[in-house]
Formats: sequence, structure tokens, C-alpha cells
Amino acid sequence: MTRQASPPTQTHPDQTTLRRALSEIKAGRFEPMLAVLRPYAKLDDPQVQTLLGLCYAGTYEPRKAAELFCATATKNPLAQHPLQDLSEIMVVLDRREDVLPVCREALKLTPKDARVHETLGGMLGQMGQFDEALEILREAVALRPNNTLAANLLAMVLAEKGNMEEALDVLHTVKEEHPDHAGTLSNIGCVLSGMGQLEEALDFYRRAITYRPTNAQIRLNHSITLLKAGRYAQGWAEHEWRFKLPGHTSLPPEQLMPSLGPNTDIRGKRILITQEEGLGDTLMYLRYIEPLARRGAIPHLWVPDTLGDLCRRVTGALEVQVGGSTPEYDWHCPFISLPRVFAATEDAMGAAVPYLKADPDKVRYFSGFMPRNRKLNVGLVWGGAPRPNLVGPYMVDRRRSMNLNTLAPLASVRGINLISLQKGPYAEQMMDPPENMVLYDPTDDLHSMDDTAALIMSLDVVVSVDTSCVHLAGALGKPVLMMDRYDNCWRWLHNQTTSPWYPKLRIIRQKAPRAWDGVVQEVTHTLEQMVKQKRKAGR
Repeated sequence: MTRQASPPTQTHPDQTTLRRALSEIKAGRFEPMLAVLRPYAKLDDPQVQTLLGLCYAGTYEPRKAAELFCATATKNPLAQHPLQDLSEIMVVLDRREDVLPVCREALKLTPKDARVHETLGGMLGQMGQFDEALEILREAVALRPNNTLAANLLAMVLAEKGNMEEALDVLHTVKEEHPDHAGTLSNIGCVLSGMGQLEEALDFYRRAITYRPTNAQIRLNHSITLLKAGRYAQGWAEHEWRFKLPGHTSLPPEQLMPSLGPNTDIRGKRILITQEEGLGDTLMYLRYIEPLARRGAIPHLWVPDTLGDLCRRVTGALEVQVGGSTPEYDWHCPFISLPRVFAATEDAMGAAVPYLKADPDKVRYFSGFMPRNRKLNVGLVWGGAPRPNLVGPYMVDRRRSMNLNTLAPLASVRGINLISLQKGPYAEQMMDPPENMVLYDPTDDLHSMDDTAALIMSLDVVVSVDTSCVHLAGALGKPVLMMDRYDNCWRWLHNQTTSPWYPKLRIIRQKAPRAWDGVVQEVTHTLEQMVKQKRKAGR
């Protein structure tokens, strides 16, 4: 009798294969990696099982993914649940929706695992499904009543919904049980800052820093509240902690431009000024280029293509680069660090407005897009850039942006032309505008910020939520009515209707979280008054 050979023993993938698999999965290439990893499916290895689970989740097999995740998590009850890995990967890929069915299957398999509740509740909160998120997170707190993570997640979703006082109650309860938990102290500071209680917020941040002095996120949040309180010198210095977080600069820290003193000599120094975060930040800080050049420095601006032409007309911008490789420099300085550089000088606020100039030829061209009826030309922006692959900016955008239908009262204002400046996903709402609203839409011809600047010069006023258009119009010296969220950005200070950065900016802020009706009513009234003034002036 012939003896049959045994099937080959299943080998273990090497670390190179596993690293490649993770990299490919993070890039969204789930199906090819499933084929690579499936031969190792029976291995009792948590890394392999987690990677396989990620592949199943990415290829729309939530039950299989949940089974693998829960099996791994049950063996490691104190470790982070693999669902959290899935959550982080899907956020970057803008596939939040695909996390939910996997979490729901995991809840069926392990209904008492609070980590599943935390991941599901956190994701629902990100997506604005607040009521279900709160229900799930309260279950997580009940399952692990002494766990700070579940309670802090619950509090932050409450704050995101606008229930600020209730969020503080939850956090203070955690603080009583864990008085030295820096994350809780920092979150209390965050909620208080959003409510405008800045001194109390700063006190909680300082206490958090006592326990976690090198935590970059806490230090950065502290800096933002300092700036919101108008403590610019200290705030700018503290704001440099952002470099300890990923994604801010890859340039060497030892060549970061130092702060200037009254007698600092920078003549002949090549300063590489780099884009760091949103376009609004860059537009705001272009005011510091002229003071740099006036001191004899050679500013070299490295900016996105959409800003290239506009930057070339900034006084002192001796060299402007779009794309390409890193040029030679003596010091580098991200735009957001320029206020820190000048904080102790007479140029602490940079050049005077207007420090941006539109192209005269483009101004003449875009003036042809304006209605010829002698009405008030009003530029309109109701939404920002969602940036769904980033958690913080994505959630802020939901608070700062609105639906076009919210602006329906503007349709009743006689004597105005509404000119859309809206780009991006929110522009699709123009396909179904509010009743009787007529929107002129020249945005198909706006291909850069330089184009938008030229169009703005033909407007009487820009009405916008807190977006880069506010900075662009403000820097051009045009009147702006900014519709601001309740928990406003630091740069608009607290309880202010004007701005030290833009003399012709008026801030109209929510009185309560997500409450736009009062803001729109005030904008409507203001535009009516502007129409009367225009008629009275005979223009």
C-alpha cells in the first residue's frame, strides 16, 4: 500500500510580507492583499488575523472581518481592539460608512466588550449621528465605569452635538475619580475654550501640562486657547509644539528660522517659506513677507499652484516656487511660524491691509461677469473644504459650514445680486437652491485663488462662513460679513465683532452651537442697510 504524502505545513509570512500588506491595505488595496494573506488564514497569529480582518472589511465582508477581530481581541482584553485600526484606516480612505457594519457584527459576537462600543460610538460621532453615538457610548461607560476613554469619548460627542454643559458634567465626574488624568483635564479645557471661558480653560490646560509636559497635542490645544485670548506672544511660542505631531514639516528643525529681536541681522539670508495647513493660513500670513524683505532677507515662497500667481504680486516675494524639489536656503519657516518670528518686533501684525493685490487684467475680465443693474453685488460662500480624510478638520467643517437652504432669507433682500464664490462639494447645492433665490455662478472660470481675487474686486461685499475666502477678501481690503460658528477659531478672538487682522471684516457669530438662523437674520438686516446706503450714495 502506497503511503500518501502529508500536505505541506503552513509557513509563516515574513515581516517584509506583513509590512507590505499593511502598507497596501492603508492605501486601500484590500482585494490583492486578501489573496496574498488567505493562505495563512489558519495561523494563530494576531498580526495575520488582524490584517486578514482588514482585508475582509475593505472588501465588504463585515461578518468575516468581525469574527477575526473579535477572536484576536478576546485573547488580548487589555489591548486596543483591531476595530480601532480599521477605523483609523477607513478615515484616511474616506470610508467611514464601511466601519459601521463591521462594528455592528462585532457587537453581536461580543456584546460586553466596551472597546467595540467605544469604536462604534466614536465613529458615529464623527459622522454626526449623535443620538446613536451617545446611546452606544453610555453603554460603554456602563460596561467599564472606571475607564477614562469611554467617558471622554462620551463627553466629546456631547460637546460636538452642542451639549456643552452636559459634556463638562461628564468630564468633571471623570476628573473626580482620576484627578491626574491629563487627557480629561485637557478635554475640559477644550470644551471651556469652545464656550469662551478662556481663563478657566487655560487653568485646566496648565494642570494637564503639569502631568504631561511633553504631550504635543495638549500643548498645541493650549496654544490655541492662548491665541484666542489674545495672548499672542506666548501663544505663538507654544504653537511650535505642532512640529512634534506628524505632517507639519519634514525640514530639519535646526534650520527653523529663529524669532527676531530688534537688532537681528537677516540681510542676505535666504528664507524658505513653506505651505503647512489650509490655504486660509497662508493667505493670512502672507502679510509677513514684506517685513522680511524690508529687513534685507530673501523670501522664497514654496506654495501650492492655486496660490502661485497671487503670491508673485506680494511685495517682497522675491522668489515664488510651485512644486519641485527643496531649494537651497539658510532658514526655513512654515507660514504659521511667521507671527512667532515677528512677535517681538514692530511688525508683530505684519504689513497693513491690503497686502494682496489682484491682477488688473483679470479684474477687468471678471468685471464682465457682474450684473449691470446697479444692485449690491454680494459674494456668497456657505461651505468650506470638508477634508474627510482628517478627523479634526472634518468635524470642524460640519460646524462651520451650512446648507445653502439655510440662507433662504437672502432671497427676499431687494437690491442685491448674489454671486456664488462656492467651490467644492457644497457647490452641488446650487442645483436645488432655495425658492426664489437667484445665484449668479461664475465659478467655472475660477481656476486659482488669483482668479477668485480678481472676481472679488468687483464685489461690494463678501458673505462667507469661516473659509479661505474670508482671508482672501480681507487681505484685499474688501468688506466681509463672516458667519461664524459658536466655538470659533482662535483668530477671531472671543466675543468680538471686528478683527485686528482685517479692518473691513465684521463677525456675526452663533449664539448657540449649530444655530444659524440668528446669524442669517443679522446678515439679511445688514445687507438691507447696505442697499440703502448704496442707493443714498447714488452709486
